Amino acid sequence: MYICLFIQYKKIDQKKKYKLSKKNDLGFEMIERYSRKEMVKIWSQEEKFNIWFQLEAHACDAQAKLGVIPKKSAEIIWEKGKFDINKIDEIEKTTKHDVIAFLTNLAEYIGEDARFIHQGMTSSDILDTTLSIQLRNASDILLNDINQLLETLKKRSFEHKHTITIGRSHGIHAEPITFGLKLAGYYAEFKRNKKRLIEAKKEISTCAISGAVGTFAHIDPFVENYVSKKMDLVPEDVSTQIIPRDRHAMFFSTLAIIASSVERLATEIRHMQRTEVREAEEYFSQGQKGSSAMPHKRNPVLTENLTGLARLVRSSVIPALENVTLWHERDISHSSVERMIAPDATITLDFALHRLNNVIENLLIYPDTMLTNLEKLGGLVHSQQVLLALTQKGASREDAYEMVQENAMKVWETPEHKRKDVYKNLLKNDKKVIKYLSEKEIDELFNLDQHFVHVNHIFDRVFD
Repeated sequence: MYICLFIQYKKIDQKKKYKLSKKNDLGFEMIERYSRKEMVKIWSQEEKFNIWFQLEAHACDAQAKLGVIPKKSAEIIWEKGKFDINKIDEIEKTTKHDVIAFLTNLAEYIGEDARFIHQGMTSSDILDTTLSIQLRNASDILLNDINQLLETLKKRSFEHKHTITIGRSHGIHAEPITFGLKLAGYYAEFKRNKKRLIEAKKEISTCAISGAVGTFAHIDPFVENYVSKKMDLVPEDVSTQIIPRDRHAMFFSTLAIIASSVERLATEIRHMQRTEVREAEEYFSQGQKGSSAMPHKRNPVLTENLTGLARLVRSSVIPALENVTLWHERDISHSSVERMIAPDATITLDFALHRLNNVIENLLIYPDTMLTNLEKLGGLVHSQQVLLALTQKGASREDAYEMVQENAMKVWETPEHKRKDVYKNLLKNDKKVIKYLSEKEIDELFNLDQHFVHVNHIFDRVFD
């Protein structure tokens, strides 16, 4: 189910100030719980019509420079250009066409000179270029969100650069790592996401002012170039009447990848907060409640929420991909889709990134528990060091593996509270093992330091 459902725009005064409510000023139903004002504003009706007016007025300036319309008329259009959202809605009930309704309302304020507006243009010129601007502006907010998250991840990575924890493979104890290295991996991932979004922003920042079927038959390409410069866009190579939707598919796919990164980090935290693990947990504020029935509960509600929001963002990808295929030079099968997914995906991802940043900033981390968990297998995490040492002393890899595994399996079968030093002692009492390794050498193999020799190297590579 999409977040957005189209509704009427609610005006509260004559100064074009509008109030967010359950049925808000955006032209769609917004879930305020998961929305932030700056991103929401981009998708407001007022912002959309403001962009429409700017595109039309800049086009008139370009037409005036070409001598197609009087220069004075272009000035009057800027001077008198106004719109009334309620009136546009009323006109559209008859026209069944939003751009025509807008132009009709605009003419009511401008007067006779309004006849020069929209000359040689088609509605897609306005609609598609406006969407480009909205997605570009949304990208700027999302890039700022990612930058903030990167700063937080970096800070907490260095804070726990040498905080020892267990690395897991298939959810099972593997080998020691540091919590800082864990976070550094997420930092690197979001740094890649930043590059992806910069490219997606570039991909979507195109302008089409080429007229019906995109041939410039009734409008000079100069107008498109002029408007593009004024709106900080680049002209679309071939617009056919619309901006090709492969660009939009790439954009929403990028948002989906970012959302998946959000979910990956959120899932990591959810696992770490489990009672049986409890290596880290979301901050639990004074007065916060975890359960209506069980007063003791401290649930990972924020990261669970992020998991759900990520699913919503990813849901935009298939419709965006299907929008690539349109009939001939244009149809509007993509339009209803984009009116839904564009605000939904950007608003939701903005909220998710902001929430994730707060989660990481305030994350409670428990190094003692990390160390306790690491030791639960009684030293099995050092098995590879033993394996390699045996091969270096002359044992075949196959024989070494068998020796190490045979003793390791006995530890698995030992009750947890009795596992301390069991593995080490088993190795020391294994005649096949001591043929290659002394007791002192075995003791040295159970040193954690080996795992952290190159932590600085990895950090230097990530945080360049």
